[in-house]
Amino acid sequence: MNLDVKQMKSLALAYMGDAVYEVYVREHLLRNGKVKPNQLHKEAVTFVSGKAQASVIKQWLENDALSDEEEKVAARGRNAKSGTIPRNISVQAYRYSTAFEALIGYHHLLGNERRLEELLQASVAFIEGRQG
Repeated sequence: MNLDVKQMKSLALAYMGDAVYEVYVREHLLRNGKVKPNQLHKEAVTFVSGKAQASVIKQWLENDALSDEEEKVAARGRNAKSGTIPRNISVQAYRYSTAFEALIGYHHLLGNERRLEELLQASVAFIEGRQG
């Protein structure tokens, strides 16, 4: 089956982006010597929480770090209507986290590996307190 990624629903892109980002973060933690299961989970949550993802994409948007095409994908993700919103996050933060995940899913499904890697590295660096 040939995917038309550019026409795909934003929540489908976010679904894929969530998984890609989760795997990236887990591998990042393991490569940095984090091996205790409880420690791994706690650390992973700091990266994959909706609040963290929202802060990353807001920073990218404020600093013009995204191309016009990427901004459009993010806007579609942010405006996507999800049936449910988790209790521990504001509607606005949830929408921005969906935008982040949609952008990651978009690049993954298009096979834009170089740009995907740049964005993943930048997000982890930003959350770790470095410039990203």
